[in-house]
Amino acid sequence: MDIDKVLLILKKEVVHYKVPVVDLIKVQTKDPFKVLLATMLSARTKDEVTAAAAKRLFARVHAVKDLENISQRELEKLIYPVGFYKNKAKYLKQLPSTLKNNNIPYTVEELIKLPGVGRKTANLVVAVGFEKPAICVDVHVHRIMNRLGYLKTKNPFETEMELRKKLPKQFWLMVNSTLVAFGQNTCKPVSPYCSKCPVKQYCKRVGVAKSR
Repeated sequence: MDIDKVLLILKKEVVHYKVPVVDLIKVQTKDPFKVLLATMLSARTKDEVTAAAAKRLFARVHAVKDLENISQRELEKLIYPVGFYKNKAKYLKQLPSTLKNNNIPYTVEELIKLPGVGRKTANLVVAVGFEKPAICVDVHVHRIMNRLGYLKTKNPFETEMELRKKLPKQFWLMVNSTLVAFGQNTCKPVSPYCSKCPVKQYCKRVGVAKSR
């Protein structure tokens, strides 16, 4: 498969779609700390809910030290109703004590040591917050790469490892935002819009039983 051509076509296609919330916050704030917070909030949460919660949070929290001066209960109220908001408030409250000199780490290996930060969040912070090569794999990236027939993997971790070996590095920074936007709007989990897909001639439609 000519993955270069497929991703370039999709990059042009998603220009017309709504920008994923974490990318939007990067553009608005240019702040890796706020990208980290937004990414932590976004797990298992719709973009609109994340955006609203992030706006409330950022009105009170501008830097790491601000988290020291706000209670966990206040954090819960600010970020509700994001998914698992109580756990996320607890992780946010723990950040100041786990960060060295209040600096946000810029490697996946260091980021995953932070409370509530897994590989997906860490890769997204590295790629979006610091614009360094990293591959963030969520359900959309995992699904679409397998549906295209480019990969044959069982879970997002396997997908990340295979993409690190196989995907040209020039696409690492853009693959998440492109496929998330495309997956939310066209290449949906169930009954995708194959009839209007701009890369349907390249897609093997692996696992697609029904489409629109």
